[in-house]
Amino acid sequence: MTLPEALALPGLPRDADGPVFAEPWQAQAFALAVQLNADGAFTWTEWAAALSRELAGDPTDDGARYYHHWVAALEVLTTNRGLAGSAELAARKDAWADAYRHTPHGSPVELSAGQRAAARR
Repeated sequence: MTLPEALALPGLPRDADGPVFAEPWQAQAFALAVQLNADGAFTWTEWAAALSRELAGDPTDDGARYYHHWVAALEVLTTNRGLAGSAELAARKDAWADAYRHTPHGSPVELSAGQRAAARR
């Protein structure tokens, strides 16, 4: 990353080698985009356009919310491609939020079979 690029997103976590993931979910979102592209769900050009639209909608973001925009772009592309519906995505988010609220601190957050089934309805 060049100096002007680094200055454009000062809130994006980085080390000496460049940007890093601040949270595991960010790496998972990144991996999901790579896998969906590899599976032919969208091209990198389509991905770049979707992410650019999300970033343009939040001109005050200094990079701290970069992966939130990444996830929003994934949601738009997956719903536009019919890979998942808006209601399905909302149900899955609700299921994860519920699982998070009911998971003891320090334990991995996981969806139960019932929560997964409910999120698919």
